[in-house]
Amino acid sequence: MRRSLFAFLSLLIAGNSALAASQTTEYVIQDNDYLGPGGSDIQSVLPLLNRPNVSLLGLTVTMGDDWENAESAHIRRFLEIAHQTQIPVSDGATLPLLNSVEATKLREQQFGVIPWKGAWGGLGSIDHIPHTQPNTFPMPDGAVNLKASSLPAAVALINAVHAHPHQVTVIAAGPLTNLALAIRLDPSFASTAKQLVFMGGLLDSSMMSITGNADFASDFNMITDPEAAHITLTAPWPAITCVGNVSNDIMMTHDLMNRITQKKTPVTNYLSKFYSPLPLWDELTSAIAVDPTLVTKSVNAYMDINTAEGMDYGHAHVWPDSTVPKGMNLRKVKIVQAIDTKRFIDEFVSQAQNAMGTH
Repeated sequence: MRRSLFAFLSLLIAGNSALAASQTTEYVIQDNDYLGPGGSDIQSVLPLLNRPNVSLLGLTVTMGDDWENAESAHIRRFLEIAHQTQIPVSDGATLPLLNSVEATKLREQQFGVIPWKGAWGGLGSIDHIPHTQPNTFPMPDGAVNLKASSLPAAVALINAVHAHPHQVTVIAAGPLTNLALAIRLDPSFASTAKQLVFMGGLLDSSMMSITGNADFASDFNMITDPEAAHITLTAPWPAITCVGNVSNDIMMTHDLMNRITQKKTPVTNYLSKFYSPLPLWDELTSAIAVDPTLVTKSVNAYMDINTAEGMDYGHAHVWPDSTVPKGMNLRKVKIVQAIDTKRFIDEFVSQAQNAMGTH
């Protein structure tokens, strides 16, 4: 009898331990260039909202697809519409570390047009772009009342990982300027995080720019601030996951948006109104960060970003163990090659339909 009771108690304790492990909170903080309204940058937040066991600690904003102040306003307006105003938004870098409008103009003259230039001309010309962000910008999504946090983005990132040591996933879906600043401010920042999951590091994209959409083959996040990318990818993260080429073929389509809008909420109305037929680049990055079981194929390799002037500026390079440069602090990166696309899409539809908060 005593043996049976002991066995029962052992099973009960083991079961409770397994249940507790399954309910462990996943802490995340997302850094992005929130071009809006709508589109991949704003929609990247959807996989992180109202998700069991996921605690979104905050959003940090960096210049990239748009000027930083406009991006901050658009993501804060979206949080208002979604009733998710408890999530802090911290403003960040307004320019890359070294790259500039002038340098990009010269680069285009020497090495050809960069298809997508974000704040520096989008799909058009860079010729009349100001050197720093303008003070005014349109808000077709409506005036925003939610204020940004008083903490700069780099400080918010540092505070998040130290509040939950070795438990915070840093999701980076824009240029890596804020992360590089955090690394330089606090050398323990990267090693105190759980992992980095970033959108970028496109490989073998030269032929893709000819046979497909040139913009989809442009590694914009890396090209915009190569020095920040180099600093970030050579920092001592416990783990790094790269979501690059795999996301190019997973598109926001009218059929997908029609599925989302079968449930009418302020969020789905917003998504439909500002529909943008682009790959689900940033949405997939967020989804993989909180559910790595979506990945069905990957490869591990050392990765770095070229910071030398020339046509290769900002391009990703990878090496196997046998040829990696020695003594350069290069880190192994898990490069995602394939995912369970159907499950990702089905879950994304559900997340979009159930993104509304109660705050």
